[in-house]
Amino acid sequence: MCNVATRSSSSVRIRWRLIVTSLSLCSLFTFAWLAFPHTAPAADKLTVYSGRAERLIMPVFDAFTAKTGIQIDLFSSGTTELVNRLKVEGDRSPADLLITNDAGSLEMARTAGLLRPLNMREVDRAIPPQFRAADNSWIGLSGRFWIIVINTSMVRPDEIASLLDLADPKWKDKIAIPNAGSEYLQAGASVMRAGLGDDRTKQFLRGLRDNAGTQVYQKSSQIVDAVTKGQVAMGIVNHYYVYRQLVAQPAAPLAVIMPDQQEGGLGAIMNVAGIGVLKHTPRVDNAKLLIEFLVAQAGQKMFADLDKEYPLHPEVKADPALIDRKSFRAALVPLTKLAELREPTIQLIEQVGLR
Repeated sequence: MCNVATRSSSSVRIRWRLIVTSLSLCSLFTFAWLAFPHTAPAADKLTVYSGRAERLIMPVFDAFTAKTGIQIDLFSSGTTELVNRLKVEGDRSPADLLITNDAGSLEMARTAGLLRPLNMREVDRAIPPQFRAADNSWIGLSGRFWIIVINTSMVRPDEIASLLDLADPKWKDKIAIPNAGSEYLQAGASVMRAGLGDDRTKQFLRGLRDNAGTQVYQKSSQIVDAVTKGQVAMGIVNHYYVYRQLVAQPAAPLAVIMPDQQEGGLGAIMNVAGIGVLKHTPRVDNAKLLIEFLVAQAGQKMFADLDKEYPLHPEVKADPALIDRKSFRAALVPLTKLAELREPTIQLIEQVGLR
């Protein structure tokens, strides 16, 4: 949990993180050569740079290996760091594919020329076009929604209808939020800017800042834990963190509110985890086999069952514990816009003074 006191220190901290990231690129480049010796390409191996937690993605990769015999070497880090690393490594990168938890980061990789367009009928049949790049240089694999999680012993579901409600002063010291560097916060605020405008988004972010106080967390799982324990009444997270918590603690006093469904409301903010094949890889055929596996019904069902995410394949059902996808509206902001919206959104977050 963050314990920084001033708005000015928040802005300095964000910029300092960016400076540290830039200064680290050379050492990252060196590490890439040490961690992945550049020998002749192995026909039965793929190297994946992953912005997703290893425990969430490796069971799916293990199933692919069991089916095909192709081994997966996984290197996990923050998504932004991985995109920066790929820019530095260029054609000498050991990575064959990039998998992230944010469509905006994938679109940034595409616009940087890092990803290879794909012509795959399997992708066209399995993943609706709104969840992938127009040239299939990145492909969405699973959907996630930015929701409000409440402690049912502290707040009633009918007290909250919109994310904007969380800016109401009556919730002061009663909410937990992601920190300013969170890609989830940046993506969510970007969709709000596109749908509601900068003024309303800034007002919302100021309200979050004031109401959260020191309840600002680096990890979404920490937010859900704080709500479970009654340290706060509610928080903002991606939906699957709540359902994973309920698997571990079925009696936890938690409920999910899918926000902004009222008439004229923005709709629930959606993002996707996705994957792209790197432009330079010599293992294109194996990379395509992996993507084919991930978008097929069996792969999509694994994301649904193991990770509690919404499958993007229209014929694969989500976990029955989740809110029925047909029962709520999503915000209409295209996922491909998240990249161009990100930098102005980060600037707005800095101006507001979120920690």
